[in-house]
Amino acid sequence: MISDKQERVQLTAGSMQPLYMQIKDVIKQRILDGEYAPHTRLASESEMMKLFGVSRITVRQAMRDLHAEGLVFSVQGKGSFVSKPKVIQDIQRLLGFGEAMAGKGYETSTKVLKIQSCKPPKAVASALQLGSGVEVVEVKRIRYLNREPVSLDHSFFPTAIGEALFGRDLARDIFPMLENDLDIPLGHAELRIEAMSADDELARHLNVELDSPVLRINRLVVNTEGVPVDFEYLSYRGDAYQYQLRVDRR
Repeated sequence: MISDKQERVQLTAGSMQPLYMQIKDVIKQRILDGEYAPHTRLASESEMMKLFGVSRITVRQAMRDLHAEGLVFSVQGKGSFVSKPKVIQDIQRLLGFGEAMAGKGYETSTKVLKIQSCKPPKAVASALQLGSGVEVVEVKRIRYLNREPVSLDHSFFPTAIGEALFGRDLARDIFPMLENDLDIPLGHAELRIEAMSADDELARHLNVELDSPVLRINRLVVNTEGVPVDFEYLSYRGDAYQYQLRVDRR
């Protein structure tokens, strides 16, 4: 917790960056670095005024920005607290994780667990419209939001596409890579959403308890001609992710 007993933070007066942004950046960095864990109570406005040597209006503007970025939340009469990373993704458009988070103020990153050729499970082969015994390229990655693991992405590509992914930076979103680097025009995706419990692998990679709630998305992506390009199992932490969509009557 930030305390008025801590050493006063020196801001840069006269900088092109306003004081409230400097305060926001200090607190944001401490949250991202793990110095302030989720649900940690932050200092009061008065304590921050002393710590940063600024007015109440400046502190409030910094806190408004932190609220807008989803980094903190307030409880009436108790103060402001560090948020647990939680994403609301609109699924009216086909977007990769990084694309969907761009512009929302979140820091995203990826850890690639593996990329290999393999014989796919029957459900994957069927979705990709592959014959018996045909191999695919399997990619498994952990996606992070504000340095917290939020999803395990398990993707399968037809060999003709997947072989081109070896040696590439798979910490990037793959959709733009397919379109811009490999000239594969993406058309649409078919999704099936279900609830499940975290098994040993998910609990380990997503840093949750065994049997914790997980949102599972089965997603088949096809090109503009309707030919399968990618089949994925996307497993999201139930406490960190929401899908949002609009449904019209007509």
